[in-house]
Amino acid sequence: MAIRLKDIAADLGISAVTVSKVLRGKPDVGEETRQRVWERVRAVNYQPNLLARGLASGKSQTVGLIVPDLLHTFFAEFAKGLKAGLRKRGYQLILASAEEEPQLEREEIDTLLARGVDALLLATCQPEEDALASLAAIQVPCVLVDRAIPASGRPFVGTDDSAAGRLATEHLLSLGRRRIAHIAGEGFSTGLDRLQGYRHALTTAGIEPRSEWVVCRSRLEEAGDRIGEAAMAEFLALPERLDAVFCYNDLSAIGAIRAVLAAGLRVPEDIAIVGCGNLRLADYMRVPLTSIDQSTGEQGEWAAKLTVLLLAGKEKNLDRQVRLAPKLVPRSSTQGS
Repeated sequence: MAIRLKDIAADLGISAVTVSKVLRGKPDVGEETRQRVWERVRAVNYQPNLLARGLASGKSQTVGLIVPDLLHTFFAEFAKGLKAGLRKRGYQLILASAEEEPQLEREEIDTLLARGVDALLLATCQPEEDALASLAAIQVPCVLVDRAIPASGRPFVGTDDSAAGRLATEHLLSLGRRRIAHIAGEGFSTGLDRLQGYRHALTTAGIEPRSEWVVCRSRLEEAGDRIGEAAMAEFLALPERLDAVFCYNDLSAIGAIRAVLAAGLRVPEDIAIVGCGNLRLADYMRVPLTSIDQSTGEQGEWAAKLTVLLLAGKEKNLDRQVRLAPKLVPRSSTQGS
């Protein structure tokens, strides 16, 4: 016979209401009691009847997340942090990928809403005008992640991308590099803001940013290595050789390093390279990659906290625009072995 919530309560000598509060992540239960409940839940392998709970409360206790590409490490790390943050607050995560296709994203939004998610988190791949229309039609709490759309008025959790671009470029400047190029992301706030930070750092250092030092490319989350390699080949064909490149993400930086080495040049002696995202394998690459860490897992935790506050109607407690400060992680691609 299936274990019921009231069976756990009887075993522990506490009320079913207390057990329910623990399972839903409510804060008004003592830590000792909380630990006892979870130990018993694991011991008997209790599985709550989410369907019955949803029918009774009108809530599914689920949150949907739609990302542009599940294969990209950033979104995988973000989803992991989000799931952990939601689970301890009593919610489950349903994950979907739009594969950088706006129409597929709109279909996934409809699908998750039809499944009755209580809230939706979205890293949109739609052009801003289309995204605004989609967001206006969403009637559940919605949080934008990674890619901001200020005109939507929706809460946002992400990186301070302008600071990321500035930090990467200032690092290269501090090493004496002066001909610094940028492989930029195209079409979304992440790319635009990192480009702005890059330009600001150069201008502050008295260096006029040149148009030929910037290439803008799309789909860098899914094909960044190939795109980064091709972009670096364009830079290598310039009459005056560059001495550094800041890349939109780590994938494009990997491709850029490959192109530099294939040309018989050295990283960082001839060309220093900085990525963004701080991939877990950055230390183990052929040339360990200097990168900007975005505190990706922490972003997921912040997004969970913000979502649950929205669901609780605690608007006054909300910081609706959460931008985490980036951190530089220097490695051999800028500082040598």
